Amino acid sequence: MITLIPAIDLINGRCVRLTKGDYTTKKEYAADPVELARQFEALGFRRLHVVDLDGARSHHVVNHHVLERIATATQLVVDFGGGIKSDEDLHIAFESGAAMATVGSIAVTQPERFIKWLEQYGTDRLILGADVREGRISINGWKEESTLELLPFLERYISQGVRHVLCTDIAKDGMLQGPATPLYQQVMQAYPNCQLIASGGISSTNDLYALDAAGIPAVVFGKAIYEGRIKLDELEIEEGKLKRVESRDKR
Repeated sequence: MITLIPAIDLINGRCVRLTKGDYTTKKEYAADPVELARQFEALGFRRLHVVDLDGARSHHVVNHHVLERIATATQLVVDFGGGIKSDEDLHIAFESGAAMATVGSIAVTQPERFIKWLEQYGTDRLILGADVREGRISINGWKEESTLELLPFLERYISQGVRHVLCTDIAKDGMLQGPATPLYQQVMQAYPNCQLIASGGISSTNDLYALDAAGIPAVVFGKAIYEGRIKLDELEIEEGKLKRVESRDKR
């Protein structure tokens, strides 16, 4: 069963969503992300993906106080990303209650530092962020493109022990047009033991079932919730995972 991970993206401490990472498309959905996190927990989710969009733009962690409030108010396993550029940023994220940290740009620009963090904190606490535009990795809040292609980028770090990968197809993000399932299947074919988290484009419950059927271990989704495309009280969740279609149909 696929693990379901709702997302809360933060600007000025409030829950927002962007389209394709463009800050000019900002749309605010909830003033209190802590209350939203409580609602997710009450519905049966076990994990939460929190993105510090201010941090991604400022190149250092900004919304760690919101992270701390969420971690204190819930028992959700929170992974936190956005603006983690230094040892201090990562320390702040973990001290503020993040169980895991998503790191992408540093893995591109300072690979030695990322490997040091893997050794220091362990592979269960670090998620490799792989944000992809037209097959290449983008960094720094998706504002810069690297020359690195996805699979060689993953190979470098999976060979170093990375287990968790959050892969976002930027062209799909916030578009509500369906996920990049073939891309995620390609990753799983190459690295079947990878704990891949799919991200971007989720538009309906059917998309979640399709990713599950494709063997994708986990999925992050946000805009489809806030736009009412996915009605959370209609999801069948068991231990934070989506119940399979077969069990749903046999009831």
